[in-house]
Amino acid sequence: MVERVTLTNSQKRLIAKNKPLIQELNTGVHSDAEIHQLMSEIMGEPLDPSTEIRLPFFTDNGFNTHLGKRIFINTGATFSDLGGVYVEDDVLIGPGAKLISTNHPIDPHFRHEMELQPVRVRKNAWIGADAKILPGVTVGENAVVGAGAVVTKDVPANTVVVGVPAKVIRKIKE
Repeated sequence: MVERVTLTNSQKRLIAKNKPLIQELNTGVHSDAEIHQLMSEIMGEPLDPSTEIRLPFFTDNGFNTHLGKRIFINTGATFSDLGGVYVEDDVLIGPGAKLISTNHPIDPHFRHEMELQPVRVRKNAWIGADAKILPGVTVGENAVVGAGAVVTKDVPANTVVVGVPAKVIRKIKE
């Protein structure tokens, strides 16, 4: 289901609050503890100490990102999270990967509105370098998204997908 919205005043306030935090995250030199503290502030919930985020980490909002435990997010990842980005435990996210939960309508009369659909990455999935996960997509448990793939549809559990658009090329033994 695509939700078409314009930003609420509450969302605008959260974005304004997070903008300087996101800039600080990406322009300063930070210890792992400082990264965790800033990310917890940005997300509005604690970041588990077992999760590692390599900077820079880009997000347009941050307050609708939800991260599990033992996640590794490599340098240059981008989360467009207004529609929600949910990453479960033990996920690997490669450098430059993009998880995008927002879109705009094709109809030019409504183009400045947004269409929001959450992105979900299930337990133990691996998102390769420069892969793009588009709005509404769920990447299944143990799935692998190959480097550079553009994922427009759900990825079944225990599969490998590659290409533009991404297609299943093999099953992974459970």
